[in-house]
Amino acid sequence: MEDKITREKLDRYFDLTGRGLAEVRKHIVKGKETEACEIVEMVSNYFSDARHFEAKGEWVLAFAALNYAHGWLDSGVRLGVFDVTDRDLFTVK
Repeated sequence: MEDKITREKLDRYFDLTGRGLAEVRKHIVKGKETEACEIVEMVSNYFSDARHFEAKGEWVLAFAALNYAHGWLDSGVRLGVFDVTDRDLFTVK
């Protein structure tokens, strides 16, 4: 098992979370717009933080921020705020 945060791993998680964010923006459940806005804002902030840490060479912090961001996405999916089915991007029922 790889226990290091490599460039490839970091790029993979930036891609995964970026695609997830783009996907949820297109699939907000009607009546859940307020919740969706809050989640999208949090994900965007953590994603931005991850880019900031990446630029400073702090890959561990960048990776942690990406994981928080993606956790928010998965929470929104599980709580029915976003109607998505892609099991490669999200933890769906």
